[in-house]
Formats: sequence, C-alpha cells, structure tokens
Amino acid sequence: MAAKQSSKTIIVSNRLPVRIVKEGEKLAFMPSEGGLATGLGSIYKQGDNIWLGWPGAVLNTKAEEAQTKKELKEQNMAPVFLTEQDIELYYEGFSNETLWPNFHYFNQFSEFNHEYWEAYKAVNQKFADQILKNANPNDTIWIHDYQLLLLPALVRAERPDISIGFFLHIPFPSYESFRLLPWRRELLLGMLGADFLGFHTYDDTRHFLSSVSRLAGIGNEHGHINYNNRQIMADALPMGIDYDKYAEVAAAPETLEREVRYRTSIGSEQLILCIDRLDYSKGIPQRLKAFEKLLERYPEYLEKVSILMVVVPSRDQVGKYKELKEEIDLLVGRINGQYSRLSWTPIHYFYRSFPLHALSAFYRMAHVCLVSPMRDGMNLVCKEFIASKLDKKGALVLSEMAGASKELSDALLINPNNRYQMVEAIREALEMDEKEQMQRMTVMQNTLKRYNIYNWVDLFMNRLSIVKKAQRSLTTKLLDDKSTNTVKSAYKKSKEPLIFLDYDGTLQGFYGDPQAAKPDAELYSIVNGLTKKANVIIISGRDKTTLGEWFKECKVDLIGEHGVWLKAYKEDWHTITNLTDTWKEAISEVLDGYVARTPGSFIEEKDYSLVWHYRKVETGLGELRTRELTSHLKYLASNQNLQVLEGDMVVEIKSTEINKGRAARNWMKRYEGADFIMAAGDDWTDEDTFKVMPSDAYTIKVGSSNSAAKFSVNNYEEVRELLKKMNS
Repeated sequence: MAAKQSSKTIIVSNRLPVRIVKEGEKLAFMPSEGGLATGLGSIYKQGDNIWLGWPGAVLNTKAEEAQTKKELKEQNMAPVFLTEQDIELYYEGFSNETLWPNFHYFNQFSEFNHEYWEAYKAVNQKFADQILKNANPNDTIWIHDYQLLLLPALVRAERPDISIGFFLHIPFPSYESFRLLPWRRELLLGMLGADFLGFHTYDDTRHFLSSVSRLAGIGNEHGHINYNNRQIMADALPMGIDYDKYAEVAAAPETLEREVRYRTSIGSEQLILCIDRLDYSKGIPQRLKAFEKLLERYPEYLEKVSILMVVVPSRDQVGKYKELKEEIDLLVGRINGQYSRLSWTPIHYFYRSFPLHALSAFYRMAHVCLVSPMRDGMNLVCKEFIASKLDKKGALVLSEMAGASKELSDALLINPNNRYQMVEAIREALEMDEKEQMQRMTVMQNTLKRYNIYNWVDLFMNRLSIVKKAQRSLTTKLLDDKSTNTVKSAYKKSKEPLIFLDYDGTLQGFYGDPQAAKPDAELYSIVNGLTKKANVIIISGRDKTTLGEWFKECKVDLIGEHGVWLKAYKEDWHTITNLTDTWKEAISEVLDGYVARTPGSFIEEKDYSLVWHYRKVETGLGELRTRELTSHLKYLASNQNLQVLEGDMVVEIKSTEINKGRAARNWMKRYEGADFIMAAGDDWTDEDTFKVMPSDAYTIKVGSSNSAAKFSVNNYEEVRELLKKMNS
C-alpha cells in the first residue's frame, strides 16, 4: 500500500519576499523587509512548504529563469515569470488602475479597460498553472491580495477538494462602489473558490458579504456562505506586526546612534512623524493643509514644531501619481517658504525610502505620529510606531478610515476629511501630558503584543482548518461521475423503478414570472424517456391546474400544492384528507399589507395555501421583509394548525396536515413492488420527501445547503444531465 502523501502549505502572492536586482549580467536576490514576509517566514521556510510569486524583475533568457528557479528553490520559493506586457496590463493596469481606486473609493480614477481585464485573467491563470504544478491533494493554498482575486476559483476548478484560504490586504469596498466594476460578478465568484476569506475589519467582511448577496445572488448566515455544495466562511482577522522585532530594533545601538545624529541636525523642536507610500489614498495633501492651518491658527507652535515627512516613491511616472507628487512638492515649498526661519524648517521632507534602523530612529524621536489616510486596509506604520516607543511616551493621531483604528481606540481618532478636527487632534497630541501618553501607549502596546503577526498567521490557518472540517462533515456527497454511474447502473438493472421529481429548481430554473417556467422540449423529452420504464411522479408546490395542463400529454403521476392534490395517470385529482381554507381570508389581509410595502412582491393563491413571492424585490429589502413576514405568520399560525415554509424567494403558508413526505409515502404504497427509488428536490419542502424514502433510495438535493439527501448537485441542469444518462 502506498504511503500517504505528506501535506504542505503553498503561500501565493503577487510578489515574492525577495526581489531580483540585475547587476550587469549577474542576478542578485535581495530579501524584503515587509510585514507579510516576516510573519509568513514561520510557514514557508519549514519542510516542503513553498512561497510562490513574481520575483520582481522581467527575465529575458532561459538561463536567467533557470538560475532564478535554482536560487529560489533553495529558499523554499517558486517563481511565476511575468512579461513586460503582463506588468503593464495586469499589474499597473487592472490591479492598480481598476481595482485599487475602486476598492479605496476613488472611483473617479478607475479605468474600465477590457484589455486590462483580459490580461488580469491571463496572469491569474499563469499563477493557477504554477500552483497546480506544485500542489498535492492534501496541501493547503494561502492566496494573498487583490492582484489574485480570480485565483481561488481557478485552482478549485482543477482541485475540488484542496484547502484554499484567501486574505485581502486592502479594504473591500461597499456594494455601491464595488457594483461599478463591469467584472464584479466574475471577481466575486473567483474569491468564492476559497474555503476561508479573511479581511482586516468587520466592515470589509460585511461589504463583501453584501456584494456576494446582492451581485451574485448567494446568501449567507453569520458569515457562512453555502455555494457549490461547499460551506465558505468570511471573517475579520486584523493583521499584526512582529512586535518584538520592532522593539528590539528600537533598542539597537545603530538605532540609538542614528537618533542622536538626527536629533542634533534637526534641533529640539517637537516632531510630528508621517511615513507613507506615494498614493492618493494616503491623504498627504490634506495632512499638509491641516499642518498649515495649525501654524496659522496657533502661531505659538512656530519654531517649536516640525513635520518629519517621509514619502516612499511609487509609480511617479503614472499621470495621477506624478500630479500628486507635484502637488505635495508645491505644498511643502509654499509652507516652508512662508514659515521657515534660518534656524527652523516647518517640514523636513524626504522623497525616498529609509532602512529599518533609520525608520526606528524616527519613531523614537517623534512626539506625534500622524497617520491620516483617506482609506487604508490596515496601515502598519502606526503599529510600528507604538512598538518602537520603549519609554511609552508619544501620541498617535490616526484616521478612522484606516483598519488599524478598529484596534487602536486609544489613539486620537480623526476623520481625514475634517481639516479642523485634524488640527485640533494634532494640538491635543502635542499638549498631552506624559501620564496620559503613557496610559494610552500601554494599552495599545498590550493589544499589539497579543495580536501580533504570528498570532494572525496561526488564527488564519486555524480558521481555515475549522472550515475544511465543517465541509467534510456535510452529510450530502457531491454527485460525481462515480456516483452517477452507480445510480445509472442500478436504474438499468431495475424492473419497476419509481422516481419522485420536484419541479421548480429541480427540473426547471426560476423565473420572475412563475408561469414562464413551463416545461421546454428538452424536459418533455427527458420525462417521456423515463416513463417508458419507470413510474414517474412530479411532486411540486404548483397548483393542480398548472401541473395538469403542463403534463397532460405525459404518462406521469402528479402531486400538487406540496401534497394537497394527488393525481394518478388517467385518473382525477383527489386529496388525502379533508381540508379547509377558511383561514385564508385573514392571512390574505396580512400578505396584502406586505405587498403594499414591498414593490415587486405578489401573492399567489392556491386551493389550500397562499404564497408570497419576492423574486422581483430589491435585494436586501426582500430578505428583510421575509424575516418580518415569517415571524408575523408563525405567530398567527401557532393556534390554527398552519405551517410557514420558506422556499427559493417565496414564503408559503399551508395546513400542517399537508407535506410532500406524506404524499410520497402514499405513492410508495401504491407502487410497493418498486426495486429502484429515486427522489430529487431543491428546497426545504423536499426534505419531507427525502426523510420518508427507504434507506436504499437515491436521494438528490439540488443546491448547497445541508440536507437529509444522500447526494447533491449544483443546479437543475445537472439533474437533467443525470436523467438523460439514465435514459441513454
């Protein structure tokens, strides 16, 4: 017997935690200092684990590619090679000119370019191909960030049972912003290839779930999404930093030496520290204008307070970024030109990156750290500042639009659009006494120590493991090729097969107008093919008149209104028991009230039931009204022998004496010699049918929720395919 294949973790991101630097004809591999690289080092450097991504340079020869593969393999990495065109269209184009502005609420900057989209799809496929070359069935794939939103579904299509996690490091926008993307549904379905989706904040998670519901038509319950017979979880897991690393660097001799040197150069004034990448989402011009307003309103800070502003270069040859750089340069020049003295400069502006020890010295020197993005997924600068404050002195002014604000409530929180609030917060930070500084800093440091980068990694992997276990515990099994062949074989061998088939959602799709869902030629062909050998019962919630008309030419038995009406082939309709409809008048008044308040909804009246349809109602409103209505109806039904059923975009109320299971049992007595029994259905009313079936029956649930059925399929098309194979 072959040994069980060991499992590994494959981390996937757009960039590897190294970058290739070409030095003449030689390639040098420089490590990254990023927080993600630090945190995930505890995973990818172990055993056979791999980090997969672009190495940061376009390689032109096979020899360079071979050398890169060899060097990276020794560091547990595998490259995905991209071309100049890939970088231009997929990375600079779709990722940064379409997704980035949309996700950060700068939709006026979004470029909806079809060529960008095609490149994005193609590069995501390149990543998928590379994963599939390296992945085994027991492996775990952890995919990162907005450049790879399609990747989970691409991998899932080839490896249905593999464990896939996804984390988004930027904000997920509200439905109103996300819906502007022409490819919104494809992006959502791409993400839903993952088993667990992590976001920095609850708001991001909520926005994602709202978009999934409203744009993809897939509901959720407490962050759990049932899709394609899988249970997917979405949750907020704020990313931390390597707290101990930043605290140790802050105490290092090189950092202390730099601090003395920098402080001697700048002088004794209070410092406000700002560190950002050049990007319109960071709110740099707004911050400079607030500082200018501070000096204007409170002239006592002249010659006593300076900003130390580090802007890390980013895409400054791109039009919008070039304009932003020019705006910043002009603002800095204007403010320094107006307020500078020979012995004092208001803004110390550096347009370049600094090594870690230099940044740590800045953190130690700063009296105030001002982090004021217009929108940010997390922002780790404020966390690094807190970890570097070994004496616990200093204040943090933080935008409430940054994900970090949800954890660091002891910072002075501001709306970056409110210049006057920012001015007053900076002033409060500058004037804060040391006791309060230390109290606030202690609380924030304790939070960051506990929720550090390693805790984040462990928590993510643990949540992914829990979701995967929950999926494996689902009682239904996906009807694969092997199971299909088993059903087909048993059917072929049988002499008296009996088949129960629900109609809407099982044999036919759903329509806004229920009467538009009548059988098509293919369905008639399938049913007539089955009736040549089997006793076929259409068991539906439809009224008897509609069912009788639709199937009058077919040799089938019919059960209508969920079991109220029964009709054997060539016989008349009858009921199992004596029923009354005296309750309908009072309930109709209630339903009329909900129709009046819910545009797009309507009532369908059957002989012994009433149905409230909301398929045409605005997404969200329909679900809200449904919760209200079912609660109201259940209260009214409690003493009237009535039951309330929720189906696919419908709420139905009928007698408790009626259900599909009771009617199906009646038919099984009629055909008690059946040597093959099958039942297929898609909603909760069909669970009654599944429950009365004998243990050797083949029961099939259409859709992805938990069920008493043995097997499940994704949609009615798959039911038809199964029935066609049985007919063949």
